[in-house]
Amino acid sequence: MGAAVCFGCAAIAFGPALALVVLRVAAEPLRVIVLVAGAFFWLVSLLLASLIWFVSVQLSDREDAKLQYSLLIFGAAVSVLLQEAFRFAYFKLLKKADEGLAMISEDGRSPVSLRQMAYVSGLSFGIISGAFSFINVLADSIGPGTVGIHGDSPYYFITSAFLTMALVLLHTFWGVIFFDACEKRRYGSLGLVVASHLLASGLTFLNPWYEASLVPIFILTLCTGLWSFVTAGGSFRNILKCLSCEQEGDRRVTTYSALQVPFED
Repeated sequence: MGAAVCFGCAAIAFGPALALVVLRVAAEPLRVIVLVAGAFFWLVSLLLASLIWFVSVQLSDREDAKLQYSLLIFGAAVSVLLQEAFRFAYFKLLKKADEGLAMISEDGRSPVSLRQMAYVSGLSFGIISGAFSFINVLADSIGPGTVGIHGDSPYYFITSAFLTMALVLLHTFWGVIFFDACEKRRYGSLGLVVASHLLASGLTFLNPWYEASLVPIFILTLCTGLWSFVTAGGSFRNILKCLSCEQEGDRRVTTYSALQVPFED
């Protein structure tokens, strides 16, 4: 039973991300490089946030439970801000890399567009963030033990899996919106990305009241996904064409000359 819970929750949490990697990233070497580098940037942001939280805990009264809880909230907020700061640093790096790739290419165009880099970098932030937040939960789900035997919620593992899936998707959407806002200097959109990230992290402190955290986070995920879809150039017409499997016709125009070559005798 423990193995079934472990594999089931892992499929819920990382199934969509795995599908995106296999279908849209794995076949392109440059996208794989962007994916790995993005995970490294997120890890550096986590390291700095951990150091700040650790120092603040060591310098405070460790017997004061309310103070330690406040420091935990402070650490989560610092972590969010550092993640977004490193997302901006990664944008600047990819911007330089995009210009360099365009210079060395034969047609003067980069083989990977900045919009594709935004999607892959957001996905990398989401995957590594979900892995760090959920890997210990998966290890505990194998057993031994039974969740809820002492009156706790028996839905801890499955709700954690759905929260992780939402977090991975949110990071992907935030990456698309963030890069577009940086490129077009839309500071309001940047502020909304940071605010929604802080909101999503803050809602997790309502656990184990899962109705108050899981439902708003999924509503936020849906709204952010629609926003990123429009930001990436999507439209309702594109959705209808996708659902109807409509393909664009051949728009090439062939011009036939009225002059004909005389036949040879």
